Amino acid sequence: MNRPALLFAAFHGFAAIACGAVAAHALQLDARALGWWNKAVFYQSMQALMLLALGLAALPGRWQGVMVFSAAAGAALFSGSLYLLALTHWHPLVYVTPVGGLLMLTAWAVLALYAWRGTTHSAHGE
Repeated sequence: MNRPALLFAAFHGFAAIACGAVAAHALQLDARALGWWNKAVFYQSMQALMLLALGLAALPGRWQGVMVFSAAAGAALFSGSLYLLALTHWHPLVYVTPVGGLLMLTAWAVLALYAWRGTTHSAHGE
C-alpha cells in the first residue's frame, strides 16, 4: 500500500465529485466555461482512479514515485487551471493546462514502460 498515492486519490476523487456537484447545482457558467469545467472534472476523476490503483499496487518505489507525482501534480495543474479558467476567463491559464496534461501523460507512459519492462524481465527470470 502506498499512503501518499491513496491520499492523493482521495483528494482528487473528492475534489472531482465536489466540483461536479457545484457545477450542477450552484454555478452559472456559459457553454464554453461549462465545457472546460466538465473536462476538468473528467480528467481529475480519471487521475484519481489511477492514483487509487497505484496506492493499492505493490510497485517498486522509483516507478511508483514517478507515477504518483506525475498523476497527482498533473491532475492538479490540468484540472485546477481549467476550473480557474472557467471561473475567471483569465487567458494566461491556458499555458498551465498543457503542463498538467504532459504530467498526466507521463504517469501513464511510465505505467506502460513499467508493465513492458516488468513483463520482459519476469520472462527472463530477473
